[in-house]
Amino acid sequence: MNDNVTISTFQLFKMFPDATSARLYFEERRWKGHLTCPHCGKDHITKRGGKREGYYRCRDCGEEFTVRTGTILERSHVPLHKWLYAMYIVVTARKGMSSLQLSKEIGVTQKTAWFMLGRLREACASGGAMLKGIVEIDETFVGGKEGNKHAKKKLHFGGGTGGKVPVMGMRERGGRVVAKPIESVSNETLRGEIDRHVKEGAMVYTDEHKGYNNLPNHIRKHVKHSAGEYVGANNVHTNGIESVWAVLKRGLYGVWHKASYKHLHRYVNEATFRLNAGNVKIHTVDRLASFSSRAFTTRITYRDLTA
Repeated sequence: MNDNVTISTFQLFKMFPDATSARLYFEERRWKGHLTCPHCGKDHITKRGGKREGYYRCRDCGEEFTVRTGTILERSHVPLHKWLYAMYIVVTARKGMSSLQLSKEIGVTQKTAWFMLGRLREACASGGAMLKGIVEIDETFVGGKEGNKHAKKKLHFGGGTGGKVPVMGMRERGGRVVAKPIESVSNETLRGEIDRHVKEGAMVYTDEHKGYNNLPNHIRKHVKHSAGEYVGANNVHTNGIESVWAVLKRGLYGVWHKASYKHLHRYVNEATFRLNAGNVKIHTVDRLASFSSRAFTTRITYRDLTA
């Protein structure tokens, strides 16, 4: 392997030219050479051969399974090497990829590609990550401008942030990013999210928004954007988390074009994943390995995704 941290699409196809090679990769990532039943956790496993290659049967509970069972890949008829390519796209496409474009690249319908991306974004969730040290915190608002909407779609909430969805972000300097849509930018909501994701006693840098007042469990410093201040004394700023919004909105407006409130958290998950485990400073092979491991910890059905 060369010193370049990125592998090309051509190199990926050479590594995983067919569904069998991708299946063996996923099996190694999931079980690391020691097969266990996803139904009961036991390891008394019988392998199937011939046309049933890749199928296994547990001698303890009698259930049959594959590497897809209990994962985001379950009950999908899309070949595994196409799933692996979709994962590659998620970790390498800086601004993401639309379901229409993905459908053309792997030869599936747009509906199938949309479902695949929905599952992959579900696996991107950051979970209960706790941030420490210096944490930059900011919020942004996502939604179309009232003036650009068709008359029947106008919400008549006024200008500015009216009718838009607030998204809160927290970025540990030199570390991880946590971001999610929130109900409001009230002090109660913001303080609750900070307590949930930032280690007690950590230093938090914010702007002058009053919602960040009264943080009893953290030390707060802020910059006064209203006064034209963007970097305060002792390097106090929120430029790091604001750069996250720049990337997110390039994806939302330039690639995905529209994200409903119901699915917005998944698009945010994808954008933040690329800044965390999918960071471009990490070799593509390692990013794929990290992502595939997440694929084995969650599952979402089409009914759940569209409910």
